[in-house]
Amino acid sequence: MGMAMSCPADNAPARTSGALAVDLDGTLIRTDLLFESFWAAVAHSPFAALRATGALRHGRAALKSELAGCAPLRVEDLPYNQDVLDVVRAHRAGGGTTALVTAADRGLAQRVSAHLGLFDEVHGSGDGVNLKGAQKAEFLASHYGEDAFDYIGDSRADLPVWARARRSYVVDGASRVRGLPHGDAPGGLATGLSRPRLGALVRAMRPHQWSKNVLVFLPALAAHATSTQQWLLSAVAFVAFCLLASGVYLLNDLLDLASDRSHPRKRFRPFASGALPLAVGTAFAPGLMATALLLSWLAGGLPLLTMALIYVALSTAYSIYLKRKIILDICVLAGLYTIRIVTGSVATGLATSVWLLGFSMFFFLGLAAVKRHSEIVLKASTETGEIKGRAYLTEDLHMVASIAISASFSAVLLFALYINTRTAAALYPFSEALWLVAPVLIYWSSRMVGIAQRGLIHDDPIVFAFRDTVSRICFVIVLALFVVATVGAPPGSLEWLNIEALD
Repeated sequence: MGMAMSCPADNAPARTSGALAVDLDGTLIRTDLLFESFWAAVAHSPFAALRATGALRHGRAALKSELAGCAPLRVEDLPYNQDVLDVVRAHRAGGGTTALVTAADRGLAQRVSAHLGLFDEVHGSGDGVNLKGAQKAEFLASHYGEDAFDYIGDSRADLPVWARARRSYVVDGASRVRGLPHGDAPGGLATGLSRPRLGALVRAMRPHQWSKNVLVFLPALAAHATSTQQWLLSAVAFVAFCLLASGVYLLNDLLDLASDRSHPRKRFRPFASGALPLAVGTAFAPGLMATALLLSWLAGGLPLLTMALIYVALSTAYSIYLKRKIILDICVLAGLYTIRIVTGSVATGLATSVWLLGFSMFFFLGLAAVKRHSEIVLKASTETGEIKGRAYLTEDLHMVASIAISASFSAVLLFALYINTRTAAALYPFSEALWLVAPVLIYWSSRMVGIAQRGLIHDDPIVFAFRDTVSRICFVIVLALFVVATVGAPPGSLEWLNIEALD
C-alpha cells in the first residue's frame, strides 16, 4: 500500500513543460537510505559499520558515502511510493523534465534512478555537500531558475525548497508540516493525512510473541508457590522479558530488511514495507532493552539482571550472526526458550532441576527445528537454492524435519525415564497416569512437523499452538493427567521438574 500524496486539482504537476524535482527519502521511497545503509552495513559487518560512523566527523555527506560503501543495498526491493511514481511518469510523458534531487548518497540515488528509468537528472549528496534544506533550495534555484520548478517533498527540511518552487507538494509527511503558515510554501501545501504509525510500531514489537515468556512462571507453578512475592517477581521477569523480546524483534527486523523484502509474507512487516520509519526502530530497540535491564536490576538485583543480559547477548548475537549458521541457529533458539525457565527460577529463588533442563532443551530444540522447517517449506514452494538470510538450502528440508522429530521424541523419552524413577512414584500416588502424557506429546509434536511440512505454520510454533484448537485440547489433556496423577499427593508434588534427589 503506497503512502498517499494529496494534491489539489489546480496544483497538479505540470505535464507539458518545466522541471519536476522529486525528493527520495520519505517521498519516492517509504524509507530513509541513511538508515537503510547503516543497518545493511551492520548486518554485513558490525565492526565495519562502526568504523564507518567515524566519517561523521567530516560531515553527514561523508557518513552517507562511507556507509553506502560498506554493504550492497538492493534498490530493487526498496518500498517505492507508487503514487509518486505515477506523478513522475505522467509529468515525463507530458514532455516535462524529471529530476531526482536528494540528500541521500549520490551513488545510491543514481542506482535508484537507473532501476526506475524515470529521471532525466540525478543529484545527491557527495563531495562534502549534504544536499538538504537550504543547500538543496539554492541548488535547484540556480539550476532551474527561481520559481521555475515543481517540487515534491515530505518534511520540514523541504520548507526552503518549497519556498522557492513554482508548485509545492507534500507526500504523507503532512503531519510533520501541518499547521505551518500557508505562505511558507507558495502554491500551497497539500496536507494529506499521514498513515498512523502507532499501530505499525505495536505490530513491529510483536506482542503476540510475548506468550512464550509465560515460561518464566513455570518454576513457581511447578513448585506450587504460595508466596505473593515469588509470583510478583515472576511477573516482573515476565514484563522484563517481554520488553527485551520486543527490542530484539525490532533489532532483528532492522537487520533482516533485505531478506524480509524478498519473503512472500515478511515483506509486509512494518520496517520492510515502509509503514514504520527505520529511525523509530533505531531508537526504540535499545530503549526497550535498556528499560528491561533497569527493571530487572531494580526488581531482582544482579542475578535477574545477569539472566536478562545473557538473553540480550545471545539473542543479539543470533540476530547479527548466529542465525546464519546451520544447525547452530536452531540450538540457540532452543537455548533462548530454556533461558526463560532458568530466569523464572533465578527470579523466585526456586531450584531448577536437571529434569526440567533436559526436557526443555530437547523439547524446544524440536520446536526450533519446526520453526526453521516451516520457513524452508515456504521457500521451497516457490524456488530452490539458498534461503536468503539463512544458511539453509531448500534441499535441507528433510534433515531439519528429522531433527524436529528426533529432538521431540528424545524429550518424551526423558519424560518417560523420569516417570519410572522411585522419586516420581513417591511424588505421584497415581504416577501411572503420567504414562498417558507420552503418547499425547508424541502425537502433538508429530502433528506439528506434519503441519509445518504442509506450509501451514506461518508463525512461531508456540504462538501457533496457542491459537490452534487441537494444540489447546492436547494441553488440557496433559494438564488433566497431571492433576489425576497428583490426587492425594502432598503439597508441591506437581514439581516433577524440580527434584533434588534423583535415583
